[in-house]
Amino acid sequence: MSTTSESKLYELIELYDMQTTFFKNALDGISDADRHNRLNTKANHIAWLAGSAVEQRYDMARQFGHSEKQQGHDLFTENKGIQDNATYPTLETYRTDWERISPVLRDALANATDEQLAVKIDMGPGVSYTVKEMLAFSSYREANIIGQIALWRRLLGYEGMKYM
Repeated sequence: MSTTSESKLYELIELYDMQTTFFKNALDGISDADRHNRLNTKANHIAWLAGSAVEQRYDMARQFGHSEKQQGHDLFTENKGIQDNATYPTLETYRTDWERISPVLRDALANATDEQLAVKIDMGPGVSYTVKEMLAFSSYREANIIGQIALWRRLLGYEGMKYM
């Protein structure tokens, strides 16, 4: 479905479409040997960053009734942080999961009703956000993750991320 300016989420869908491509471009050419490389820091590595972004898209799709999970779901459930001794899925696994969920979630966003967007998500004691508010935050977070992966590309000696 194409995005029209009448959509309640027009601007978010425009960002979503860009970030769908940028995520794939950020991972392009990175070896699986480098996916866990933290360059002797405690920073989140590419495998965790990529999996976290994929998990976020699946989580948002669940808000619209989709029940499927990414292949690395157990590593990210309940917003788990990076686990030092875990072996994360390959970048190809993340690409496959990203390709599977992205059109599903995009369709849900393009067809979201006011009622669906107004549903409250409980985030903890006394904290809740609407689905629409979480979508805005998720868009910001996704862009941040893509930027971190793009930085890792350069730090690990890869060429910069392509935008097209």
